[in-house]
Amino acid sequence: MNTTSSRAQGPHGTEASEAAVGRIVLLTTSHRVAPGLLSWPAWQVLRDADRVSCADGAHPQLPYLREAGIVVDEAAPSAQELIEACADGRTVVVVATGEGEPRLTDGLARLAGSGRVRMPELELLPASYDLPGARLLDLVQVMDRIRAECPWSSRQTHRGLAKYGIEEAYELVEAIEAGDRDELREELGDVLLQVVFHSRIAQEDPGAPFSIDDVAGGIVAKLIHRHPHVFGDETATTPEEVKEHWLRTKALEKQRTSVTEGVPLGQPGLALAAKLSSRARTAGLDVPLPHGEGVGYELLAMAARAEAEGVDPEAALRAAARTYRDAIREAENGG
Repeated sequence: MNTTSSRAQGPHGTEASEAAVGRIVLLTTSHRVAPGLLSWPAWQVLRDADRVSCADGAHPQLPYLREAGIVVDEAAPSAQELIEACADGRTVVVVATGEGEPRLTDGLARLAGSGRVRMPELELLPASYDLPGARLLDLVQVMDRIRAECPWSSRQTHRGLAKYGIEEAYELVEAIEAGDRDELREELGDVLLQVVFHSRIAQEDPGAPFSIDDVAGGIVAKLIHRHPHVFGDETATTPEEVKEHWLRTKALEKQRTSVTEGVPLGQPGLALAAKLSSRARTAGLDVPLPHGEGVGYELLAMAARAEAEGVDPEAALRAAARTYRDAIREAENGG
């Protein structure tokens, strides 16, 4: 009776021994994490490897690996060469470039799919991970380059961009009210762009420069200070108690002489009226609404009433206006 040999065919069609097949480790890193800050499993596999290679001689990790005593070959071995290097159970680590080594992984996949090659173990090992918010670093870098190289962006000022901030805020509100998740994500990005753009312009101010880090640092400090029930010793179990903490700490920070300070007069009229009414009511001030002739005073009274009932008059009017818009379109179509 004929029997089939238990020995697999090697890379060149010859019989391979029963020795261990070895291992290929593709080591990936994030450019958003400082070079050299690698996970412990990554350092272990690098120290134990029989060979470490990297196709990019300018890879930011290489100086730190060599400082740690890791010998790194600046080479781009083919899939076949890597498999041969793994003979007799050896481990080869490939430090991936920013592109992720698609040529190498495609080559390994083809060889594995051929069924004619005894493949080593293949492992993808992330050596560093992006933290939440890491892509914001990309946005800052992109904005730096655009500010330096774009003929339009390099000439913009805070004042010139102001109108775009208002437009993007309104488009964000519209996306929220429409309930469109894709649109919401896009509009949030547009609003974030305005923050990063203004912060980049502010870096160049000769008298009082500040950066996106100063902006972020300021809001972090504010949030911590205004949430003593989260970061301090105070307690709050209801939204009303949280609001009380917020208003009390805000009053101490601002040292304002009037509850109307800080209310932007340039906002839409209904929103302005509701905000003033809210400030007076929160402060416990019983201020009668002014009496006068005309639609303005009527709208003021309606805005104050809506605010007292927990209704955003601006949003309510927009909703009614959209209904009116739909009715107009229906009439135009002969409905």
